[in-house]
Amino acid sequence: MIDSQPVGGGDVNQAFKLTTTDHQQYFLLMHPSDSKNFYQQEIVGLRLLGQTAKVPQVLANGMWGADAYLLLSYIASQPFGDQYALGRVVGKIHKRTSQNGQFGFNVDDPEGRTTNGGVWYPDWQSFFINERLEVRKRIIMNRHLWTGAMDARYQKAVAHFKALMKTHHSTPSLLHGDFWSGNFMFDENAQPVIIDPAVFYGDREFDIGVTQVFAGFDSEFYQGYQDEYPLDDGYQERLPFYQLYYLMLHLGKFGMEYQGSVKRLLRSLA
Repeated sequence: MIDSQPVGGGDVNQAFKLTTTDHQQYFLLMHPSDSKNFYQQEIVGLRLLGQTAKVPQVLANGMWGADAYLLLSYIASQPFGDQYALGRVVGKIHKRTSQNGQFGFNVDDPEGRTTNGGVWYPDWQSFFINERLEVRKRIIMNRHLWTGAMDARYQKAVAHFKALMKTHHSTPSLLHGDFWSGNFMFDENAQPVIIDPAVFYGDREFDIGVTQVFAGFDSEFYQGYQDEYPLDDGYQERLPFYQLYYLMLHLGKFGMEYQGSVKRLLRSLA
């Protein structure tokens, strides 16, 4: 007999806390899919990040009827913990880089030993613009939420980003890829646990920029990060472009409520 309790699993999955008769606890994610490979990148990401940070352990992956599932170890959490330690562990993650020296990812070669398969670019600027900003822009356009005025400012913002990148050296760091406050927690000892990765190799400022879009990271987090892996000069000018990406992601996903935020940021970057 297994007790099943629904829990918050974000906007993509159904999530459950499972408790067995011998009091073992597990975390179950389910998603309507025709393949268990729906969770492949998350599994690879957890295993990569788990080499440096505390993450849920991957226990099983498969199909239950028409749903893909991912079974993870259950980690009891508390709302507050050591944000300084969180900053340090993110810095440690970012010190790991792709072995091929390029930007992108291949789930079949998660260390990036070669450039075969996946999506790889020799420079960060091209990867970020083509594989992040332009992808989100197309989604927004398909939802008819992208205006001519927005596009004019977007083109100026991209030109501004390219100019800034001329004086910044990007290293292909291992990134969480979706590092907002809902994707970390603190265990019973108040130590950080990293969850729900969307890993790839990119400029580490991408993750830091995303942390500034929504609340959840305090000054201790940023101090911990800087003590572990200081950011390069001029990072304050570059972070808003990664905030733009994340707001564009939300506009394409959730709709009109994010259009004003995207417009305001485009005005400031153009």
